[in-house]
Amino acid sequence: MNKVMLELITNGIGETLYMTLTSTVIAYILGIPLGVLIYITGKDGICRNRIINFIAGVLINIVRSVPFLILVVAIIPFTRMVVGTSIGSTATIVPLVVAATPFVARMVESSLREVDEGVVEAAKAMGASRMQIILKVLLPEARPSLLVGATIAIATILGYSAMAGFVGGGGLGAIAINYGYYRYQGDIMLVTVALLVIIVQLFQEVGVRLVNKLDKRLK
Repeated sequence: MNKVMLELITNGIGETLYMTLTSTVIAYILGIPLGVLIYITGKDGICRNRIINFIAGVLINIVRSVPFLILVVAIIPFTRMVVGTSIGSTATIVPLVVAATPFVARMVESSLREVDEGVVEAAKAMGASRMQIILKVLLPEARPSLLVGATIAIATILGYSAMAGFVGGGGLGAIAINYGYYRYQGDIMLVTVALLVIIVQLFQEVGVRLVNKLDKRLK
């Protein structure tokens, strides 16, 4: 592997981390409130509302049902409107966020369902408001599960970012496709795949350590 290719792969690692981490942060900023909304408006929630719950659930399921590559192409006009272009690592963040937000919302909803109902009932008995229950009971109690979900989400978004290489995205996925696939450079393909696996494993290890540190049930 020559110096130029080594520099290309180094830049690809940086772009992949940039796309993955930025998309994950934005997806969680949008996905946590959405997940909370679905949970609290559900049949066992503290703000039951069948209409809002149904509409939010349908919208989430629609977006999650669209394959990522089709989604990237379908929202190209929206991507251009947001960032001014439809190619490159920054442009890839837009479809990544659109695809990941519903996934994160469902992960958040699942985490909140694991919270002991007795804790919520105790908070109600003490006169806590709905917002206090959400911010001081549900989310803190679900924190270990939310972290586990975050590691899964990062791995999923990383996979999406690699697929985006087919439609002008940047990062290791683009290198694997442009050099490993189109130019039949098998060694480049193997290196990029190995790097993607290593990145996922690193995120997974960090997530597990954080969960072990924060989960009171493990102490």
